[in-house]
Amino acid sequence: MKTVYVLNGPNLNLLGMREPAIYGSATLDDVKKLCEAACERHGLKLEFRQSNHEGELVDWVHEAGRVHAKGELAAVVMNAGAYTHTSVAILDAIKGTAVPLVELHISNVHARESFRHHSYLSAAARAVMCGFGVAGYGLAIDAVAQW
Repeated sequence: MKTVYVLNGPNLNLLGMREPAIYGSATLDDVKKLCEAACERHGLKLEFRQSNHEGELVDWVHEAGRVHAKGELAAVVMNAGAYTHTSVAILDAIKGTAVPLVELHISNVHARESFRHHSYLSAAARAVMCGFGVAGYGLAIDAVAQW
């Protein structure tokens, strides 16, 4: 059984409270349940995590890379939050481990502030999703199951 790592970056623990007009009312626990259901539909194992710390996200990408090296990784679905726009370290971890990455954003970042239009992670992503709300997580897992 292959594993999908769903990694969430800073402030995603505030889903449901933070700017609900942009991010909706679903909580991170709701997102986890959505991901569990999607993985179950496709016979995939789920590793679902959130951190406000860049280094911890890098460590998790390294861990996913070790799983990938064994042929047991389906993909990493990552909503890196603000680190999308700032983190060369996360980009380097993704490139260094060669994990198949889906970069995910709840909102349409291209319809927001200009600093959100640039992503360091896109250069290493196999796919990029934005603007589907939290439903994007399930859609990403559905797509990964077809790879």
